Amino acid sequence: MADISAKLVKELRDRTAAGFMECKKALAEADGDVDKAEVVLRKQGIAIAQKKADREANEGLIESYIHAGGKLGVLVEVNCESDFVARTDAFIQLAKDIAMHVAATDPRFVRREEVDEAAVAQEREVQRARALSEGKPEQIVDKIVEGRMSKFYEEVVLLEQPFVKDPSVSVQELITAAIAKLGENITVGRIARFKIC
Repeated sequence: MADISAKLVKELRDRTAAGFMECKKALAEADGDVDKAEVVLRKQGIAIAQKKADREANEGLIESYIHAGGKLGVLVEVNCESDFVARTDAFIQLAKDIAMHVAATDPRFVRREEVDEAAVAQEREVQRARALSEGKPEQIVDKIVEGRMSKFYEEVVLLEQPFVKDPSVSVQELITAAIAKLGENITVGRIARFKIC
């Protein structure tokens, strides 16, 4: 670890906001490659987030977003474990980003489990009929339907949507990165979107 320069550690810290020693260890594991070290830190963050997922998140804040012109507004409830974390700039920015995302994409549900079974069954039937009408062989229709159902969930479920500011990550991955950075479980409780037509 002695051959990792402070400049490399600073570059990785600026990109990830991880601690000094975590960055140094990740760089050592990645043989000084900053891009690979960032992947190492992201993997560690996912592992940390999974460990914290069962912890109660009873604190947090309600964030609002009002779009220019005042005809579109959003309220989101973002929860964490302590009021200390709820007051941090990183947590507040996460809540603002989620509120802006909801304004832009209009998800109907926060998580997949909230989608009612009737809507899922109806969408499955529509996608099955569509695949069959396109002349797809019966033996692959179920795989096609599953792929299209994934797309359906991506359109209507907040946590599965690509984040509007960075479509390479989902909203859930954005939250997972915040969990790794802030060290507490973070969840989205409720969302409400209002629009004057």
